[in-house]
Amino acid sequence: MPLFASYRRVLATPGALLFSATGLVGRLPISMAGLGIVLLVEAGTGSYATAGAVAATYTIANAACAIVQGRFIDGRGQGRVLTVLATTFGLGVLVLVAAVEADWPRWVIYGAAAFSGATLPNIGSCVRARWTHVLDGGAELQTAFALESVVDEMVFITGPILVTVLATVVEPALGLAAAGAAGTLGSLAFAAQRRTEPPAQPHPQGAGVRPRMPWRTVLPLAVVCTALGILFGAAEVTTVAFADHHGHKGWSGGLLALWALGSLLAGLLTGAVAWRRGASFRVRAGAVGMACAMAPLALIGSIPLMGLFLLLGGFAIAPTMIATISLTQEVVPPSRLNEGMAIMQTGIVTGVAPGAALSGVVVDASGASAAYLVSLAAGVVAALAAQTIPRGQAGRALGSRREHLDELVGSGDGAPDA
Repeated sequence: MPLFASYRRVLATPGALLFSATGLVGRLPISMAGLGIVLLVEAGTGSYATAGAVAATYTIANAACAIVQGRFIDGRGQGRVLTVLATTFGLGVLVLVAAVEADWPRWVIYGAAAFSGATLPNIGSCVRARWTHVLDGGAELQTAFALESVVDEMVFITGPILVTVLATVVEPALGLAAAGAAGTLGSLAFAAQRRTEPPAQPHPQGAGVRPRMPWRTVLPLAVVCTALGILFGAAEVTTVAFADHHGHKGWSGGLLALWALGSLLAGLLTGAVAWRRGASFRVRAGAVGMACAMAPLALIGSIPLMGLFLLLGGFAIAPTMIATISLTQEVVPPSRLNEGMAIMQTGIVTGVAPGAALSGVVVDASGASAAYLVSLAAGVVAALAAQTIPRGQAGRALGSRREHLDELVGSGDGAPDA
């Protein structure tokens, strides 16, 4: 189809199809691990609050280490760092599953969750950095980012269904174990592809000031990502509880998959269209759309109707995230690209943790429908933060000029950057 010719062009880039495909497998834990933890711990303790707290521990640890991961990957290369992370992540998940199954002390469970989250390879940022390396930018790079957003949604469609079936039909531990296996094997396969790997860009001590981050854009984007992470984390736990309270817990994965399907369809269209408005405008519009999508969920009382509204609401996700990544790539210095993208990933992960925990508390106290208000509140915060992003061509040009000056003289205002 002519509509998708742009996707065929970017996938024809040597090595691109393979690193995108293995990146898909390596990213499965982002949709499976949190839900797998909730299902496993709730089955073992009978408490959604405890399950949400363990999942929050996992995501907080991941958020705390993601930016450090990005700096190491920028400086030492994807292959070396990801190989170590993939191996340790797999071991951490095995310990976590064993701790819950054997009813080990709670501190062991929380410690294993923290270790697993800290070592989860940040494959999503690495894939996008590879696209930036193998493509020349422009419309093709926008299409590649849209493709990866679609891949993300494929992850969020297949992951929840797989983990829910394994955990509720077969054995609660299998869902999380499958997430660990996918993350380990997929990341190792991705790391082994050295031909398309971006070159390491070490910054030796005494070599001068590192290029500055354009914080005027990066900080509002990070707040938007954090608020959206709260929205996602709260909606995930709330949807599991919603299906459970209506007597069909096994449908929770399907409901989350419908949400992801709406985003997937929107992502396909986003990558196939030549946008006349810039990324900063699309972030602002998309964040408002996410808030509006959350508004009716607390009023819905049936699973089929919830599925319909989640499907429609999903159409706001991919365009917002694609615009966020595009704007990050436009303004962040190339030598700090993995770090810049990790900041956005950290924002999302940081938000998922309190979102999951808070929604679990609200579910236990007031029921699943009330917990959707947590997602609504987070959407409103994201919409407000997005309005502070520099607007239009002037904002992007300022970011580009600042980046160029930073790389030439070390910093735009003479102050060193940590």
